[in-house]
Amino acid sequence: MERKISGGGEFVNQAFDSTGDNETSFSGNGNGVSNGDHRAVRASVVSAFGHDTLDRVPHIDLYRNAGSISGHRAVRPSLQELHDVFQKVCVLVLLPDTLADDEESSEGFPSDDLESAVPVEKKKGGPIKFGWIKGVLVRCMLNIWGVMLFIRLSWVFGQAGWGELHVIIVLGLIQLSDICMGICVYLFFDLCNVFFPGLGIVVILLSCVVTTITGLSMSAICTNGIVRGGEKTLYHHNTIAITSKPLGGAYYLISRSLGPEFGGSIGLIFAFANAVAVSMYVVGFAETVVQLLVDYDSIMVDPLNDIRIIGCITVVLLLGISLAGMAWEAKAQIVLLVILLAAIVNVFVGTFIPATETKKTQGFFNYQANIFMENFTPDFRGAESFFSVFAIFFPAATGILAGANISGDLKDPQAAIPKGTLWAILITGITYLAVALSVCTYHIQSEDCNGPSVAACELGYNFSSCVTNPDSCKFGSMHNFQVMTMVSGFGPLIIAGTFSATLSSALASLVSAPKVFQALCKDNIYTALHFFAKGSGKNNEPIRGYVLTFLISVAFILIGDLNVIAPIISNFFLASYALINFSCFHASYAKSPGWRPAYKFYNMWLSLVGAVLCCVVMFVINWWAALLTYGIEILLYIYVTVKKPNVNWGSSTQAVTFVSAVSNALSLSGIEEHVKNFRPQIIVLTGSVRTRPALLDLAHSLSKTYGLCLTSEVFVGPRWKVLQEMNAGMEKNQLWLHKNKRKAFYTAVASDDFRQGADALLQSSGLGRLKPNILMMGFKRDWRSADTQAIKNYVGVLHDAFDFEYGTLVLRVPQGLDMSQFVEEEGGCIIMSPSHKLTDQPKVSNPPPPQEAKINDMLLEASTQFQKKQSKGTIDVWWLFDDGGLTLLLPYILTTRKKWKDCKLRIFVAGQPGRTEQDKEDMKTLLIKFRINCSDINVIDDLHIGPKSDNWKAFEDMIEPFRLHEGGKDKARSEALREESPWMITDEELSSFEEKTNLQVRLNELLREKSSSANLIIVSMPIARKESVSDHLYMAWLDTLTKNLPPTLLIRGNHKSVLTFYS
Repeated sequence: MERKISGGGEFVNQAFDSTGDNETSFSGNGNGVSNGDHRAVRASVVSAFGHDTLDRVPHIDLYRNAGSISGHRAVRPSLQELHDVFQKVCVLVLLPDTLADDEESSEGFPSDDLESAVPVEKKKGGPIKFGWIKGVLVRCMLNIWGVMLFIRLSWVFGQAGWGELHVIIVLGLIQLSDICMGICVYLFFDLCNVFFPGLGIVVILLSCVVTTITGLSMSAICTNGIVRGGEKTLYHHNTIAITSKPLGGAYYLISRSLGPEFGGSIGLIFAFANAVAVSMYVVGFAETVVQLLVDYDSIMVDPLNDIRIIGCITVVLLLGISLAGMAWEAKAQIVLLVILLAAIVNVFVGTFIPATETKKTQGFFNYQANIFMENFTPDFRGAESFFSVFAIFFPAATGILAGANISGDLKDPQAAIPKGTLWAILITGITYLAVALSVCTYHIQSEDCNGPSVAACELGYNFSSCVTNPDSCKFGSMHNFQVMTMVSGFGPLIIAGTFSATLSSALASLVSAPKVFQALCKDNIYTALHFFAKGSGKNNEPIRGYVLTFLISVAFILIGDLNVIAPIISNFFLASYALINFSCFHASYAKSPGWRPAYKFYNMWLSLVGAVLCCVVMFVINWWAALLTYGIEILLYIYVTVKKPNVNWGSSTQAVTFVSAVSNALSLSGIEEHVKNFRPQIIVLTGSVRTRPALLDLAHSLSKTYGLCLTSEVFVGPRWKVLQEMNAGMEKNQLWLHKNKRKAFYTAVASDDFRQGADALLQSSGLGRLKPNILMMGFKRDWRSADTQAIKNYVGVLHDAFDFEYGTLVLRVPQGLDMSQFVEEEGGCIIMSPSHKLTDQPKVSNPPPPQEAKINDMLLEASTQFQKKQSKGTIDVWWLFDDGGLTLLLPYILTTRKKWKDCKLRIFVAGQPGRTEQDKEDMKTLLIKFRINCSDINVIDDLHIGPKSDNWKAFEDMIEPFRLHEGGKDKARSEALREESPWMITDEELSSFEEKTNLQVRLNELLREKSSSANLIIVSMPIARKESVSDHLYMAWLDTLTKNLPPTLLIRGNHKSVLTFYS
């Protein structure tokens, strides 16, 4: 749209709907005489304000869509029409077309940098450190070669069998005589075994798949930077080294990847799972001891209570070894590993020794092809199924985090954890498969000659008694848990190996659980658990954690049944593994530049498959236990989310949040703005976020959950002087906003003067649709004593805001906004000090101490007035000029806030004498269409009346120091005075704007009369035309309009609709 100015200086809006009510011309000289071009304006505008103006009073027609069938759409004047320099010559000025709606426009501090830590010299007698073999490989193998290897592995394959397709291959081999064909079929057998394994092999392979994927994910996470472990020097200053020893295994990996919410919840569950695992391994050990007591008829009470007694005694001894320190624990692990390896070798040696008659009567016949065939099918008994068997076996594979759990005791956790863990998975997986397949080749399952034990009958042995009396059956892998002892070359060595496997795993879990728990407590995510963060000795041993783990272990040992304890642990470990895999996927998916793992043999989608697999297996094993596990996780997650611990670990959750924010911002940029989606996005000139709390609080109330709030500060001075202060305050101010729950951002610029800095903020702040559309600032109370340049800058910022089509808000409170004299810094904390004296306040000129203290208290109370719940009262809205609806929308938003919900809206509008009821009804109709409730509508029909003489005299006294008084002087002298003081108010200017000046004085009279008891007053802000109204006269208008009133907010929208009554 173009705006043309005729020779007579009249404005013509080409887009104006000429079918409006009345027509009144507005000429450049203000005489109301038309030169041929007319602009349709409601006649009440002129009579309401007492002078010609382009401003429109609020009316329903201004909010209609183009082509509305219910009424003609009127067009309000644009902001440029009201604000631009008044042109008296014919020019063409391009203006936006306002006809079309679519064209209206703890210890986890962020600064902990371990990679930059200054190393200190190592001293003798320091903490013990382990390499990848002793610290990770040995521990993982001992933990994986646990109770299941010697006590339950034969039972697992007795229940699940080893393979179904294999019978076809074996039968084929028996019938083939050609050796070459036999070799080919054997190779085909191996290939089929890979792709079509039996259920027993599936149990082991599924466990290995889960642990391998988890190991790959864990390796990627561990090698993405320094793993927090060991005595790391945080800084070294004046020969004082401050060290930290965070541990945590799975907790550390998940928390530093996904954040404290996930890490905190899984940390507790994982520590608890390790504590329960101690009881499982100890019960397995006790079962073996009780079996020996049964064999030698030495039962103390009964088998169940003997398991409990032996288990409790054992865990006490293990606790003693753990409390002796990591050195003793490591030595014990090596001894146990040697015994365990010897026992495993002993099993294979025994299979080649010819079976004795006694062994044959118990189902052992050395390697037999027909027994191998017989054991291929599953034979689940009772309530057992594939997944119940898997649930019992899976804890055998859960030792992969044994090395990561003691990351603080490793020399190089980043290199040791991946290498040791993956090698341990490979070695133990092969071992389990070899031992299991060996058992299936030489040992029967059980039952009679007509059932699965046909092979035994063919060899001359009948085990039919297992059918007639299954409770007393001791034959076959189904019923005899000590098969490994029977078939070995030297039985006592198997018993020693069982002891070694169970005790080593129990010892590893007993060490892991307290260290994971200590790491969790050190981060102080759960403040109630910080008691357990304290360590003792040079290795910072978690003594308190050991005691807690001991108590949990004893409680579960009293259950006394390995098959009951194992599934409980399976769910907890699977939940931990699911989150480790998800952590790797999440970090990869976020595509953060900080995600650069040195270990490359991982895949984000494989990690996701691993996470889903863990979750599915959890629910298939036991759906209610899985629901319980995740229910606990969710509750802990919610707790941490609500508490918001003060930690920043650069988690992938933050990275994904950033990616989502950018993606959403880009999506918004591609969507055309619509009036229904208007949100107040406010840039607030607060200075430091602490210095004008009332201004910030009101802006926050307007924007919270609705829009954007950007607090801003201009550092005035040479850049090299102010840059350091500005940069230092960036993070401090943003942290203050976060700590005080202000949903706002902080930004700052350095500039040579205030206006240039504010201009830069107005032009460059924001991103896409997340760009401020409202400028909010405080009223400059000291304008009469300030220097000319300061006034010019202040008013210039308002001019710039109008030029950039910002809605503009100016807040004035009687006591003032600037609380910088009260802000103190004590130990890095910003506080408001009531005792601080304000001797340099503008209105305080050395009063007596009691009076000064009283004034200070009033200022402090005023600074927090918008933080409190507002008492019952009103928000008075003086909607005098139609600015697009912003003057009405913002107070409505306030009434939706909890602090302002007891305040009712009262609407005041300008009206024509004799049309009061009609104007009131029009406004009522408009508010109903906007669906905005108000308690009262007042039509002011006497705005055109001149102000009282004493009030006018007060205004003249206010501007007297700034008047030029050139009217009584000759022309030359007048011109000289104007050139000498161009900023002063001339007699000509005062005469030209006498009506508008009268309006401000008169409005103040009415405001004091009708709104003096309001909680907040909202008033349409007058606009000063550039190069027509001097800065001091404009400040006098604002001052006069708002003086001696409750908190007052001047509002002027950008004259584009922010309200609509269309759906």
